[in-house]
Amino acid sequence: MKISLSDHFTYKKLIRAVLPSIIMMVFTSVYGIVDGIFVSNFAEDGAFAAVNLVMPIIMAIGCLGFMVGTGGSAIVAKTLGEGNKDLAHKIFTMMVIFTVILGMAFSVIGILLIKPLAVLLGATGNTLKYCVNYGTICFAGMTAYMLQCIFQNFCVVAEKAKFGLFISVMAGITNMVLDAVLVGIFNFGIIGAAIATVSSQIVGFIIPLIYFLSKKNNSILRLTKSALQLKPIVNACVNGSSELMSNISSSVVNFCFNLQLMKYVGEAGVEAYGVIMYATFIYAAIYIGYSVGSAPLISYNYGAQNHFELKNLYKKSILIMLVVGITLTLLSEVFAYPLSAIFVGYDKALLNMTTNGMRIFCLSFIMMGINIFGSAFFTALNNGLISAVIAFVRTLVFQLIAVFTLPLIFNNPIDGIWFSVVVGEFASMLLTVLFFITKRKKYKYA
Repeated sequence: MKISLSDHFTYKKLIRAVLPSIIMMVFTSVYGIVDGIFVSNFAEDGAFAAVNLVMPIIMAIGCLGFMVGTGGSAIVAKTLGEGNKDLAHKIFTMMVIFTVILGMAFSVIGILLIKPLAVLLGATGNTLKYCVNYGTICFAGMTAYMLQCIFQNFCVVAEKAKFGLFISVMAGITNMVLDAVLVGIFNFGIIGAAIATVSSQIVGFIIPLIYFLSKKNNSILRLTKSALQLKPIVNACVNGSSELMSNISSSVVNFCFNLQLMKYVGEAGVEAYGVIMYATFIYAAIYIGYSVGSAPLISYNYGAQNHFELKNLYKKSILIMLVVGITLTLLSEVFAYPLSAIFVGYDKALLNMTTNGMRIFCLSFIMMGINIFGSAFFTALNNGLISAVIAFVRTLVFQLIAVFTLPLIFNNPIDGIWFSVVVGEFASMLLTVLFFITKRKKYKYA
């Protein structure tokens, strides 16, 4: 049965609507983790640390595409809800063209600055060389990465979430197969991992680009002739700024976590944190996937002034986030050891450190879902300011304060570092709930 943006959503239909986006985001995270598995087990010494140092920068810049995608898709979905399909097509096209320009610009900038950035992050010797090799190739594919990000959002708006899932699966298979061949068989090391990543991103944008340009496109969105206009682009960037802010802030926080871990533990701490981040990517992907899948429904009903359905989506989403959060926390406690062993089972001390860190870190998953959905919810309502505030304080302010103060308080400083994210998510949840309460009358969702 086809699901449309204008439907009434029961729990069953809502889960069916968002499930392709959840699987898509989880699958994207999983094939990113495969990179880590192959690099940590088959690549050169220091390569895994290099990936963990450089990846936050690449993700932060690449998520400019996610910013355009989330902000632009909210505007396009709202425009469709208002009944203006032609304008929706033109805005969609503008977002794609603008993303190509952004991607090309940051490819050049990233390639030129990757070495000084790696030095700033503390890379030396072989690790510095691996950072430069991996970063240069990934920055060369930045346009593909950004386009893959925006098409993930617009496939949902186009009522083609399953097609978006298919694209992610194809990109993921490309990445995993090339990892196995280039890293596992031919021993190309970190260069092979980077080539595999970029190749998967190319697959991830080429397929939807061809589809949305094709005359056989039977979705509610299509690429058409459109000149760039400043207002829609600015509105999309402002509206999606929370996603950019979240990722930039996360990169800053990751940098500070790495600094603190290098200070108190050394390179082993960075490797342990990298493993925990891989596990966190999977769980956060569930929340992000739900938010990506539900945001167009919220934007459409907001544009159509369907307050009854807006209330329905809000209440059901909050309950789903709470149930999923509790479930993921319990699962994480149970599987902390086997997940850690996949990456660092070769070193008993590192395995114990990673397992302990993961068991503390996963307590944050209970609050994380509310915070991620809250930020996405206000983006969907075209309130980029509140969305950005939630994202900013969640990832930067509270966690940054915690990561520098808690190690001074705890008897074991590394436990203080692991608890930083728990404290940050809890404080952010209080702020998110405050915004939910104070803005309910304005947007009529409760």
